[in-house]
Amino acid sequence: MSNRIKALLALGLLVGAAACAPAPEPEEIIIIDPAPIQAEPVYSNKYD
Repeated sequence: MSNRIKALLALGLLVGAAACAPAPEPEEIIIIDPAPIQAEPVYSNKYD
């Protein structure tokens, strides 16, 4: 066989093996809610 045919066969085997490999599991994404925004306290000028 020529080197070209051997290279194509090797490439075909590599692609076939890659297609049969198990797919990696997707990463788990965790979304964290930010802390709620609180209004500043309002002072009544009792001690001013």
